Amino acid sequence: MARGVYIHIPFCHQICNYCDFNKVFFKNQPVDEYIEAIGREIELIKEQSPDVFNDIETIYLGGGTPTSLSASQINRLLEIINTHLSTNQLVEFASEANPDELSIEKLNALKSGGINRLSLGVQSFDNELLKKLGRTHSNEQVLKTIENAREIGLSNLNIDLMYGLPGQTMNQWEDTLNKALALNLPHYSAYSLIVEPKTIFYIQYAKGKLHLPTEDLEAEMYDVLMREMEKNGLHQYEISNFSKNGRISTHNKIYWDNDEYVGIGAGAHGYVEGKRYSNIGPIRKYLDAVQKHERPIINEHIVTFEEKCEEQMFLGLRKTEGVSYEGFKSKLGVSLLDQYEPIIGDLVKSGLLIQDEVGIRLSRKGRFLGNEVFQQFLLGE
Repeated sequence: MARGVYIHIPFCHQICNYCDFNKVFFKNQPVDEYIEAIGREIELIKEQSPDVFNDIETIYLGGGTPTSLSASQINRLLEIINTHLSTNQLVEFASEANPDELSIEKLNALKSGGINRLSLGVQSFDNELLKKLGRTHSNEQVLKTIENAREIGLSNLNIDLMYGLPGQTMNQWEDTLNKALALNLPHYSAYSLIVEPKTIFYIQYAKGKLHLPTEDLEAEMYDVLMREMEKNGLHQYEISNFSKNGRISTHNKIYWDNDEYVGIGAGAHGYVEGKRYSNIGPIRKYLDAVQKHERPIINEHIVTFEEKCEEQMFLGLRKTEGVSYEGFKSKLGVSLLDQYEPIIGDLVKSGLLIQDEVGIRLSRKGRFLGNEVFQQFLLGE
């Protein structure tokens, strides 16, 4: 049974240089038609799996940029979601947002439609780096947006930050962290830059025109991140996520718990009834499928037992609590140690994992080398 719902809004007023998500420029797009299609796709899913939405805990609007929509379009989107899905029992109803797009009118539309958590794409407080990233907001807009959100009662706020950026220095990173922490938010996410194919950064990198920090400097930035967050009372509950007073991202934890969720919209991914699927990406083709009363799925894969085990490990180990013996056995019906004891033993000896009576988790050293740890479980059978 699905615990969460992800709804993809693929429209942007500005395409960021690092972004590889399914997105298009807003202008001349069939935005209103797309919003109506979201409701039709939900109904198509209900027809195939009548109970799939019964126990959902979270809904997450991602993109693209959900706040690229006008206030009236946001109102209509949330009206459709609230009509087709039961939202009264939700633990979290979240939306991504750009600081320079959140007018008071849009904030009120989000709040009145049930949104109770906002995640702002800030990335940096350095104007030079923002330009390199293709971001269009200013520091003043970030501060004003947060002030306005708090004034109308939207206090469950997160900001996304990025490090390991082209030409970024440690001083720039420390300054961004100081400015971010001065906001006293309940949640922060911080990710190192990954140069993805089909992005502007990838083209620049291939031409030798993208000058990134060294691996050692990036590791130092991560170390500073963890120390500063801890010093300011934020608990690191996942490799890249920090919260105060338990204000975690409930929706994202569904992914790390390797639980099921429904993906809706062009290019969205989902995991339902043991199958991972992805929707058609091009918007016109997505709309055509939904209008023909067809699920807009382009790929579907039944997850094998071995894949479930691997996913449980590389997703679960992202969490600070790690993977428990009890949780692994409950979900997969086999013992964690029976499945992976030799690999776990080697990683414990190398200081990358900590093992105790509850289960296993990344050591502090292991957090710096998480991908190397995860790879061991992908190779192991």
